[in-house]
Amino acid sequence: MEDIGTALDSLLAIAAVAALAPLLLGLLPWLRIPQVVLLLAGGMVIGPQALALASPEAVAPLADLGLGFVFLLAGYELDQRLYRQDEGRRAFVAWIVSLALALGVVGLLSWGGLVRAFVPVALAMTTTALGTLVPILRENGMLGGRLGRYLMASGAAGELLPILAIAVFLGVGNRWVALLSLGAVVVLAVLLSLAAHVLRPGNRLTAILAERQHETSQITLRFTVLLLVLLLAVTERFHLDAVLGAFVAGMVLRRWVGRGGPALEEKLDVAGHGFLIPIFFVYSGMTIDLRSVAAAPLRLLIFLGLMIAIRGLPALVVYVGVLPWRERFQTMLVSATALPLVVALAQIGLQNGTMLPENAATLVGAAVLTVLILPTAAVLLNRTEPALVDQRLP
Repeated sequence: MEDIGTALDSLLAIAAVAALAPLLLGLLPWLRIPQVVLLLAGGMVIGPQALALASPEAVAPLADLGLGFVFLLAGYELDQRLYRQDEGRRAFVAWIVSLALALGVVGLLSWGGLVRAFVPVALAMTTTALGTLVPILRENGMLGGRLGRYLMASGAAGELLPILAIAVFLGVGNRWVALLSLGAVVVLAVLLSLAAHVLRPGNRLTAILAERQHETSQITLRFTVLLLVLLLAVTERFHLDAVLGAFVAGMVLRRWVGRGGPALEEKLDVAGHGFLIPIFFVYSGMTIDLRSVAAAPLRLLIFLGLMIAIRGLPALVVYVGVLPWRERFQTMLVSATALPLVVALAQIGLQNGTMLPENAATLVGAAVLTVLILPTAAVLLNRTEPALVDQRLP
């Protein structure tokens, strides 16, 4: 009973933060920051190192499901055709350049004794928090048009490719088992995608889904949750492959949904952004080791600078000729924004004993700062454009 009470008390504190965050942004319209920033900050305040109003362990299962929804929605938002076009090719090249830079720089840090977990830290420098960014970009009208396509392609490359690398090099002890697990996820995704042919118009199953997608049945949302939990359950034992499973679930769902897309998207927004996703971000704020971050501020700034330079700067070069300078700078800011995968990489490094505790804390702290600073800068830069246009009008 005490555990249930702790869980309810923690959930109450998290729900209060989740409810107050959009209210505060509405009351203070001049406070032009992403809602995620307030959720993370609120988690720090109610967490065990500040007011101790909530326990991260008590809500960890819900936070894991929230993380799954983050990647499910990121996979769903991704237009898979981008990777057969210029947007996808340039995004892939930019990530490869980031990986090469990360291996070189982190190799020097490892040689100097500042870094012990070479692979996790290097991969952390190449990640992009697309799942975190999608709601921010959508709220500010940045997903449409040419810039939106390049942002989505860049973000997906910075999320999917590190996930694949993590699954192979860090997911399990045997690399062949890791490759087999990835293959199993791909096969499962293909089978689920082929199942979409069963749902052709005029089919009895299609009619049932259409009839029962609203009111008390909510059959399409329930099958979406089933798909997500299925892929998470299949891949759970392979650590970060679970994130890959959620991302793949979103991509499969996009192929399934067909004409029911708008109705399902609204339901996913309600279930995800209305409940589970805020829990994950508040939980992430609660788990940050604030004392270790405060004890190593220089290390924090070094990691922050490296994230921006390694993941962001290639965008200024790779997108020359297709995006103007302002949009290239926005792409740089968006690409360098990281969080969920960095948190997971830090946990992996701590669990296998290869990452120094101070590096894990400051790495996550630097990722939090990217979420606090970079999307806000990209949004503000986006909002300056109408004013510039107005000034040129007679």
